[in-house]
Amino acid sequence: MKQLERDLLEYAESMQCQELHMNVDEETGLKMVIAIHNTILGPALGGCRCIPYPSTTAAVIDAIRLAQCMAYKAAISNLPLGGGKAVLLRPKTISDRTAYFKAVGRFINQLNGRYITAVDSGTTIQDMDVIATETRYVTTTSHGVFTVADPSSLTAFGVLRGMQAAAKFKLGKDSLKGLHVAIQGLGHVGYSLAKLLYNEGARLTVFDIDKNAVNHAVSELKAASTSSLDAILKTECDIFAPCAFGGLINDKSIAMLRAPIVAGCANNQLEEPYHGEALARRGILYAPDYVINAGGLIYVAAQYNHITEDVTLHKIEGIYDTLMHIFDQSEIEKRTTSEVADNLAKQYLQKS
Repeated sequence: MKQLERDLLEYAESMQCQELHMNVDEETGLKMVIAIHNTILGPALGGCRCIPYPSTTAAVIDAIRLAQCMAYKAAISNLPLGGGKAVLLRPKTISDRTAYFKAVGRFINQLNGRYITAVDSGTTIQDMDVIATETRYVTTTSHGVFTVADPSSLTAFGVLRGMQAAAKFKLGKDSLKGLHVAIQGLGHVGYSLAKLLYNEGARLTVFDIDKNAVNHAVSELKAASTSSLDAILKTECDIFAPCAFGGLINDKSIAMLRAPIVAGCANNQLEEPYHGEALARRGILYAPDYVINAGGLIYVAAQYNHITEDVTLHKIEGIYDTLMHIFDQSEIEKRTTSEVADNLAKQYLQKS
């Protein structure tokens, strides 16, 4: 047990994660981890993820990685926020969902505003409403004044703008019309992105373990589909879009890719930092994940900080310009796009 604890803390230190908080509530079955990467620019805002994990160690590592991702995302998006993440180790059965998320809210409230939560994988707007009965440090509730409560569609819109930047830089294309995009993952954000791409005139190939989502995309969006993860990775296309969970871009998958651009919705797409260099060696342009998928964070941060919807949408539009700057600097400095993005984020944090 001591070795496990030391390993996790050493990992947190290596990721510059400043705080780890854990809570167990026997009555509801809640097992929860909150990682706060930093609060240099402001309180740490990040989603509340509720999914099964193979172990507590896996959950803590995921929370730490995601907290760092949120910190960099906020910094590079010029938001007055730090980075954090809540991870709930979802049990097989949640017998009383209301009591479960009330317990989540009480734990968040104990941190006195150092962490602000929001909807994420495995949680809903209704869950945020329940959390809001126990703490004010929550956004993406049904009581927001914006026309859209769920940030998924805004994340997808930002990714669309990022894809347009990548297509312009790598392919010299001013439009996504006629381009072939392979999408891995058709969750809330992935499916929203697929619809936006369809409306832009892009050709789609999709894969998801949820066959109903795939069938829906084939029917509604005239998408082609593949039967396996390997098959979608090997699809010859213009843009490969990782839109499920992190770590998909690794030694094995990079060798399979048949796309000149990787640009998608998922967080922590690179399994390890050196995979950015591995993509570059193959001539594949990588749109750093926390830059291209920042639309949702920008939107929920604006709701929490009472920024107008018009100003917020304009800021999400700016993802195009941010990525073009990163692509240009990568070429000028002979560094990977992921290195350029990381350095920019760190510079913003150091200037505060």
